[in-house]
Amino acid sequence: MNQNVIIIGAGLGGLFTGAILSKEGFKVTIFEKNAIIGGGLQTFQRFGEHFDTGMHVIGGLQPGGNIWKICRYLGILDKIKVRDVDEKCTDRLYFSEDKTYYIIGKGRDGFISSLTKQFPKEKENLEQYVDAIMAISDKVDLFNLRPSQGQVSLFTGSDDFLMSADAFIAKYISDERLRSVLAYMNPLYGGKAHETPAYIHAIISTLYINGASRFVGGSRQFADVLANVIKQNGGDVFANDGVEWIEVNDRKVDFARTKSGKQLTADYYISDVHPCTLLKLMDEKAFPKSYRERLEMIPNTHSAFSLYIKLKPNSFPYINHSEYYMTKYADVWNFSRTDRPWPLGFLMMTPPNENQGEYATKILVTAPMPFQMVKKWENTTVGHRGAEYEKWKEERANELLAQMEEMYPGFSNAIEAMNTSSPLSIRDFYGVKEGSICGFAKNCQNITLSQVPVVTKVHNLLLTGQNNNLHGFCGVPLTAINTCEAILGMNYVINKINECIG
Repeated sequence: MNQNVIIIGAGLGGLFTGAILSKEGFKVTIFEKNAIIGGGLQTFQRFGEHFDTGMHVIGGLQPGGNIWKICRYLGILDKIKVRDVDEKCTDRLYFSEDKTYYIIGKGRDGFISSLTKQFPKEKENLEQYVDAIMAISDKVDLFNLRPSQGQVSLFTGSDDFLMSADAFIAKYISDERLRSVLAYMNPLYGGKAHETPAYIHAIISTLYINGASRFVGGSRQFADVLANVIKQNGGDVFANDGVEWIEVNDRKVDFARTKSGKQLTADYYISDVHPCTLLKLMDEKAFPKSYRERLEMIPNTHSAFSLYIKLKPNSFPYINHSEYYMTKYADVWNFSRTDRPWPLGFLMMTPPNENQGEYATKILVTAPMPFQMVKKWENTTVGHRGAEYEKWKEERANELLAQMEEMYPGFSNAIEAMNTSSPLSIRDFYGVKEGSICGFAKNCQNITLSQVPVVTKVHNLLLTGQNNNLHGFCGVPLTAINTCEAILGMNYVINKINECIG
């Protein structure tokens, strides 16, 4: 199409958007501020091991899934190394309050059957509940890669769709403990009681009920695969040279300037950075005051504190599913609150390596954490936060390890080395406001507040990434389609994907 596109940020959204546009004939150039591309797909090396910066449990990559279809359209399915989690146990939950484990099975029937074993009186309710979440997901054209009839929207007139997720679960489920069990994935989407819309819960739940996968050998491979699509189609991806200024006049970007001094012009500019970070790259007159104030007032989802643990050889088994630790049933919706003792729980996984054997070599433990817990150090920079901060991190790590010991007595003896990260690490590394791991928080009581369209009032500037529509490994690629179709036309990419499937 002989048009140029500059993309600001090489996270999952920027890379997917760039890959799609480059495949459709655009000259795409991406500029990334970090030395490594990928955003949440980045990996780092410590103690001789490669660790993913994010907790990557991937939905939609099962054959016929929406991300599987997008990857097939891009021609990269055979270049991705993933391992499906176990079908009989896709996730295992532990509630410390009553020392009880719950096994989650794959597929509609497997999911219902696994929970019916511990809640036999709720079998019929579980069936109605699962059918209800799948019905919500089926109504979202974008999620199902169906051509949209009219304006792109996530919303329908369904009463279930926009009620709060906790109220939605309670509508179908009588047992209060089972209600909490069914909400176990809310750390993956920043769920809050009375606020998070049911459609967020339904889409995430449907994804993982249908099956989940994990990257083999680290998530960076996927960023590299997407970057190669762009390069093979004549584009470029530059790391360690982020955009530092965007010149906007008369509601149009004239140029962008990078850290190295490159001054860039293009037909379109696409931002894959947090919208509030984007505002700092241009004069305040670029957008109306009302738009800037609205972006700043949208609440962000919680952040996280993580342990990256190298294990002693042959000391801890490889586990082919994710493990969730929860403290109390009543606190399952409270991960973002500061009036509860931290940690309320965590998500743990043993990432698979090439030729994975019986034993794991590393573990990633991630616990949701409100940014308020690190606010006293918010004006510090990496490596200069002081002894008090380092002591604080050590104390938080020990609290998480105590919970790991509860699930796995003697676990600490398997640790060879450990590194930690806090919400400040996420904020500074990704340029994300308050270190949010799930983007802007959605609120069913004010659903329009957190909906940020990919099209902006600056005519040639578009948005992509986790703060538009849906977040996560599924939501971000779907938003990339929205962004591309704002240029190519409604349903253009969707039709191309479906033509490829045949």
